[in-house]
Amino acid sequence: QVQLVESGGGLVQAGGSLRLSCAASGSIFRINRMAWYRQAPGRQRELVAAIFSGGRTYYADSVKGRFTISRSEAKDMMYLQLNSLKPEDTAVYYCATSMSFAGQYDDWGQGTQVTVSS
Repeated sequence: QVQLVESGGGLVQAGGSLRLSCAASGSIFRINRMAWYRQAPGRQRELVAAIFSGGRTYYADSVKGRFTISRSEAKDMMYLQLNSLKPEDTAVYYCATSMSFAGQYDDWGQGTQVTVSS
């Protein structure tokens, strides 16, 4: 099992930037995929970005070109750089990890709030 703790959320004006961090501990050597999800009030949780064991990345269309996912080689830290933020990016952001190549993510953090004012 992997324990995850997010940080870096906050209140920012539209057009601003934030950097989210996710600290991982426990069985990090077994991590295959790492991802950021978000959930806005009244909406379903959605995948924002993911990074795979070979370094390949995935981005949701809504954040492509504005957000950048990265992680440490040891997989004990993961980051999400959020640029050109929009009010619709307001949500609780969660980090997640999986020991498998596909399917649901196994472990989740508690989330960090990002609020973008117009």
